[in-house]
Amino acid sequence: MRAVLQSALADLADVPARSRWVRSGDVALHVLDYDGDGVPLVVLPGITSPAITMDFVARELTDLVRPIVVDVRGRGLSDSGKSYTLDDYADDTVAVLDGLDRPLLLGHSMGARIAAVVAARGVPLRGTVLVDPPMSGPGRGPYPTTLDAFLDQLEEAQRGTDADEVARSWPRWPRREQELRARWLSSCDTDAIAATHAGFESEDFFTTWPHVPGPTVLLYGGESPVVTAAGAAEAAATNPAAQLVEVAGAGHMVFWDQPEAARRLLREVLGNW
Repeated sequence: MRAVLQSALADLADVPARSRWVRSGDVALHVLDYDGDGVPLVVLPGITSPAITMDFVARELTDLVRPIVVDVRGRGLSDSGKSYTLDDYADDTVAVLDGLDRPLLLGHSMGARIAAVVAARGVPLRGTVLVDPPMSGPGRGPYPTTLDAFLDQLEEAQRGTDADEVARSWPRWPRREQELRARWLSSCDTDAIAATHAGFESEDFFTTWPHVPGPTVLLYGGESPVVTAAGAAEAAATNPAAQLVEVAGAGHMVFWDQPEAARRLLREVLGNW
């Protein structure tokens, strides 16, 4: 049921990046490459976030870095995959990183989990920024957003939705981001969402996190139900080399909830590297 709307494709004309393709096994991955001479920053979005939904973050960083935002398999213009494990996603990311000189790696939510696995493999990186990674897992309770909630929103997009309907689920978001979600959510694969959500509860972030080398920063929402105060404390204790940075007033959708503050803190992190 995946569909990329004509109106969604037209959005790409307003993005200051070029589309290019990376092959990962039998999966073709689409990325938005903002070009330039800066250090490459590969960006991995969340479970239902095609690459273009991170444009409002990436375009504000081009004076510091060269953002390369990935349509993760099963989202946006990238192919669907036969499976959607963290290792599958990590393999795809390694393919994107190939040929880049010690890039930076930034992931939000699902993307943060992927970034942790890639970094823990010892891939040469200048640093990682993990934004509000799901800390659910075996024995840790369920992910705060149910699979049904994700699938209901996907069904709305598949039948045709608009920014007003999106705003009922995400009222704090900037209007442009609500509009982009309305046009792009239908590009997400139902199986990808279901398998990834299952992984949030069967694959433990804390199995990988202690092995993520520095420099690494865990950026999290001060009001996030995904990275709670207890979760942040455990993250600090289990990887003492990491820096934890709270975005006050933000929930799990850190950049969407507090765009200015989150981008400012991210720029400070990247500026130190």
